[in-house]
Amino acid sequence: MSSLPSLQNPDSLSFLKQRQAAEIDEALMGPLGFSVDQLMASFELAGLSVATSIAEVYKPTEYGRVLAICGPGNNGGDGLVAARHLYHFGYKPFVCYPKHTPKPLYTGLVTQLESLQVPFLSIEDLPLDLSEDFDILVDAMFGFSFHGAPRPPFDDLIQRLVCLHSYDQTPQKRPVIVSIDIPSGWHVEEGDIGGEVIKPDMLVSLTAPKLCAKKFCGPHHFLGGRFVPPSIADKYKLRLPPYPGTSMCVRIGKPPQVDISTLRENYISPEFLEEQVESDPIDQFQKWFDDAMAAGLREPNAMALSTAGKDGKPSSRMVLLKGVDKDGFVWYTNYESQKARELSENPCASLLFYWEGLNRQMSVVRVEGSVQKVSNEESEQYFHSRPRGSQIGAIVSKQSSVVPGRHVLYQQYKELEEKFSDGSIIPKPAHWGGYRLKPKLFEFWQGQQSRLHDRLQYSPQEIDGKLVWKIKRLAP
Repeated sequence: MSSLPSLQNPDSLSFLKQRQAAEIDEALMGPLGFSVDQLMASFELAGLSVATSIAEVYKPTEYGRVLAICGPGNNGGDGLVAARHLYHFGYKPFVCYPKHTPKPLYTGLVTQLESLQVPFLSIEDLPLDLSEDFDILVDAMFGFSFHGAPRPPFDDLIQRLVCLHSYDQTPQKRPVIVSIDIPSGWHVEEGDIGGEVIKPDMLVSLTAPKLCAKKFCGPHHFLGGRFVPPSIADKYKLRLPPYPGTSMCVRIGKPPQVDISTLRENYISPEFLEEQVESDPIDQFQKWFDDAMAAGLREPNAMALSTAGKDGKPSSRMVLLKGVDKDGFVWYTNYESQKARELSENPCASLLFYWEGLNRQMSVVRVEGSVQKVSNEESEQYFHSRPRGSQIGAIVSKQSSVVPGRHVLYQQYKELEEKFSDGSIIPKPAHWGGYRLKPKLFEFWQGQQSRLHDRLQYSPQEIDGKLVWKIKRLAP
């Protein structure tokens, strides 16, 4: 599912007729002074929009093999640019471009792809059944200016996509189809009037969606082409959604509803064997933590802290690990918070680390043990190592207490910010400090195929007066 916000109500969006779409293109390349060279920039933005839309939904680890089927016109240029960006995004693109356009803009795109060693496949090179060799098929054959019936070889290519796709098939049985601006073979304004037509899984509309997009029934509709100036939007009364941040695409409509019971991953990981792990679980933790850091995962020190008070009711929240050594795991918090109250009543807790995106796909370390406060000196040292804004925030936040509104917190923050604006030392509040969990049990979990996951448990034993860790494998 997309991480982007979406325009929930497509009815509030402008849809273009064919004539309007052509006029807007002419206006961009005429009165507004867009040159032929800048037309290349339009290709670049459109192709980048297509590539980023694909990346929002289809991960390269699962949908890596992409075939871009490119026509001789502007849509074909968009497809060539999208293939280049997809290569840099980690996909393995292939290009079928049966009618090369001799214009320099297009030959330059071909040269760029060839420099990346992206394979160009002829019609004869393509298998009759595209479902075995590709995960994504990019339909970049015809755009809104196309008239008449498709001629060879595109009529055959369209028919192959038509035969591939039926909505009663599961996605695992076929590649997904992504159409650029107009599903090839559709009427620009009336949609799929021809009966047997391409039914794409994703439509990436450019500039503004064309009228035929109202007939699109697939799960993913995106808008791309972030280059419409206000004068054009005003002239044609275009109602377009805002693009979030620096994104080149925005979702139109709600994301598809998902049956949660069908969500599953089949993890592919290297073997995690007893004879290969570190004898000390802290060393093994550090090894996996270093892997998470090297993989560039966001906040790899985030951990779920689970506690329970004297009533036995458990509660969990995310906190940040701020230290680890042979004595245990350290984090800092408000001593008057709910978790602090529960730890005072029951000084036992559990930590859970979740790291996604490694070669092992997912790794979890569960640590259980007793908890005690760190020394005030240690808390002071860490408190003053934090940014001054975080120090002030710790004073303002009476964690877990009820506040009448955010404005109260903001006002208190501004008052303290002004008070310490001279750079004087901000005193650590007495209600703030650290905890250290001394581990008594470790469990390292690594996902494997068919639910045959690895679970290695470390438990302490005393042998000849020395603490050693016994390693046991648990059933998944």
